[in-house]
Amino acid sequence: MSAVSSRLPVFPWDKLEPYKATAAAHPDGIVDLSVGTPVDPVPALVQEALSGAADSPGYPTVWGTPALRDAIKGWLEKRLGARSVEHTNILPVVGSKELVAWLPTQLGLGAGDQVAYPRLAYPTYEVGARLCGAEAVVYDDPTELDPTRLKLLWLNSPSNPTGRVLAKDELVRIVAWAREHGVLVFSDECYLELGWEAEPVSVLHPDVCGGSYEGIVAVHSLSKRSNLAGYRSAFAAGDAEVLGELLQIRKHGGMMTAAPVQAATVAALGDDVHVREQRARYAARRAALREALEGHGFRIEHSEASLYLWATRDEGCWETVAHLAGLGILVAPGDFYGEAGERFVRVAFTATDERVEAAVKRLAP
Repeated sequence: MSAVSSRLPVFPWDKLEPYKATAAAHPDGIVDLSVGTPVDPVPALVQEALSGAADSPGYPTVWGTPALRDAIKGWLEKRLGARSVEHTNILPVVGSKELVAWLPTQLGLGAGDQVAYPRLAYPTYEVGARLCGAEAVVYDDPTELDPTRLKLLWLNSPSNPTGRVLAKDELVRIVAWAREHGVLVFSDECYLELGWEAEPVSVLHPDVCGGSYEGIVAVHSLSKRSNLAGYRSAFAAGDAEVLGELLQIRKHGGMMTAAPVQAATVAALGDDVHVREQRARYAARRAALREALEGHGFRIEHSEASLYLWATRDEGCWETVAHLAGLGILVAPGDFYGEAGERFVRVAFTATDERVEAAVKRLAP
């Protein structure tokens, strides 16, 4: 066994390849609802900002331009209700997955330390713990964890894969507990602008954090809200001391957001119109797929936010994957996100309108 194989779990998506081949053999082609990758165009004003900054021969800075930090500050205050945000409370990152995977290492964690994340969760939280040799711990309620060795607590609201949203009272309770025990909280809020049946709240909201960012950091991405997955544009915001240390480490590591991407991010954060338009697209696709899945015998749980429907036919998830692949529809098995998902599948609504319509027809009784 190689050193990498012993440190990391098997890359889960490789297991889906045979089912992808089955779905692709459908006469009308595959409807791929397995990955939450955007398929709609990058907003024109963002493309223009990117191309306008194309002549960027010099190195960008890890901390980003003052204009980028101003744009992030303005968005945090306007959209999240955060108060008294300074540039020291902001850190641009090269896509949120990079941060999730390397954060425990950059925090200096290792053997004897624990990193905790939800029982059903994005697999990269576990990967990040393993990469630095820390112990990965799952939870249902983080306040029931033993805080003795717990150094990093990941929250994820809205959740990937379930779409569950943590209520404001839950966030208040968790943040208070973490502060009492000196546990650092990182809240992955990348789907926050995609609430459907609930209004997600950030840990940076004053009602949650009490007006102080001590011990808390929120992580946000433009991949979903602005179709910028290909740009790798994201940022962290919160505790200035924590982010200041990460900034120094990332300077040494050369973890810089490309200058044209920084300019594009400024444009994207300054415009709400394209966000509303994209939400409307997703809302229509979500409604069509939900109705079709329920008519096909599925039950949808949680899913009050995010880009996914958490669906079950009360059978093993791979049975469901095989069944849908036979209809030319590819979905993600729930056990990719933890053993607790073994009877669910995650259905993304990030396909085109035409492909969603095809899926709806195939699911019809």
